[in-house]
Amino acid sequence: MQSFELDKTDLQRIKLALEGNDADLEKILNEYHASEIAILFEKLPQEAREKIISVLPADFASDVIAEMDEEHHPEDILINLDPEKRTEIVEELDDDVATDIIAQLDEDEQQEILSDLDHEDASNIRTLLSYADDTAGGLMTTEITTVNIGMNKMEALDAIIKQSEEQEEFYTVFAVDDNDILQGIVSLKNIIKARHDVMVSELVVTEFVHVQANVDQEEVARLIQQYNINSIPVVDEHMKLLGRITVDDIIDVMQEENTEDILKISGVSEDEELSGSWQDAVKSRLPWLVINLGTAFLAASIIRSFDDTVKALPIMSAYMTIIAGMGGNAATQALAVTVRRISLSDLTDNQAYRTVLKELLVGMINGASNGLIVLLVALFYDANPMLGLVLFIAMTCNLLIAGITGASIPLILKRVGIDPAVASSIIITTFTDCFGFLLPLWVASKLLL
Repeated sequence: MQSFELDKTDLQRIKLALEGNDADLEKILNEYHASEIAILFEKLPQEAREKIISVLPADFASDVIAEMDEEHHPEDILINLDPEKRTEIVEELDDDVATDIIAQLDEDEQQEILSDLDHEDASNIRTLLSYADDTAGGLMTTEITTVNIGMNKMEALDAIIKQSEEQEEFYTVFAVDDNDILQGIVSLKNIIKARHDVMVSELVVTEFVHVQANVDQEEVARLIQQYNINSIPVVDEHMKLLGRITVDDIIDVMQEENTEDILKISGVSEDEELSGSWQDAVKSRLPWLVINLGTAFLAASIIRSFDDTVKALPIMSAYMTIIAGMGGNAATQALAVTVRRISLSDLTDNQAYRTVLKELLVGMINGASNGLIVLLVALFYDANPMLGLVLFIAMTCNLLIAGITGASIPLILKRVGIDPAVASSIIITTFTDCFGFLLPLWVASKLLL
């Protein structure tokens, strides 16, 4: 099956069907996968989205809403639906997905939806709403498959079959005692293969990975990746089983965290939606650009302080922009690698030292290599070997500084409790720009004047 690409033909077909009767619209919609309709929603107005969801059966409509990106606001569709249809859709959603959507609404709108649900569904969603959305509790689902550790094989299979009717899929069976205290995990394969008289207690694995509800979602992702597991149980401080987090949830977390880091490094707030308006983009980006403007004035002041050098050697105006630009590129490379390492795991002091040392060495080698190229250009095009030497020294030193700052600044910020993805790029740009202008002008003033 090929990936779906948004096409004008599909849009025109849906728009034309929206003008006809509901039966014809539903027939056309049934030709699409839920994820494909969610993609089509990106180009449809709110009224059209609401009509499509109201026409579709509740199970299909819930799949479409679950596939929608958060930035396209599925909660707006949900709150505007007929209460009976809305309740049917919410009850079809996994409780963690329903919670994520409902959490975007105002409190009175949340209560309006929850009051129409049955007691168990409403209670589960209220419980999940109490956790921060970037923690294990906010990420987990309460839909779990459990067996009592005192059951035999046949009793366990009966319990699993009964619970599977309420769940689309499950990866792991959790063994609990009479108080829902987690005792371990059991492989469904091992239960099926076991003799009829085998007890669950004989099949349970008591050494297993678990997390408490307040653990950060990045730590959950790291554990699932490290131990190569499909799901991880969430427990309270007394080991009472609260829910589970599955690998598909972690894929969403990793995508979210990577997007957030990329936006932060670029000086864009994670609050800016990728499909947001130009007003939102300006509001998000302008403060960072103003800060960058301040650092640019600082770099410009260095040039002004070497005004006599620039007048005497106008060729330096061209070369120093190259050196500053190369320093910025090299620092960005070191920054990206270091932030990635920090996001994957907390670096020990020795690992942090080795990271900085590595980038220092890389900066020195890359600086000397690029410095040699600039030296040859100055030698053959400007016939000035001393100018070439000045540029070689400046390029080598600036890329060396770029490597050190690109690695050390995010590590220092992390140590003092500041998100390195937010502030690192501005600090590092200041260093590379200032030294990119200072080094060639200062060395030139000493060796050429």
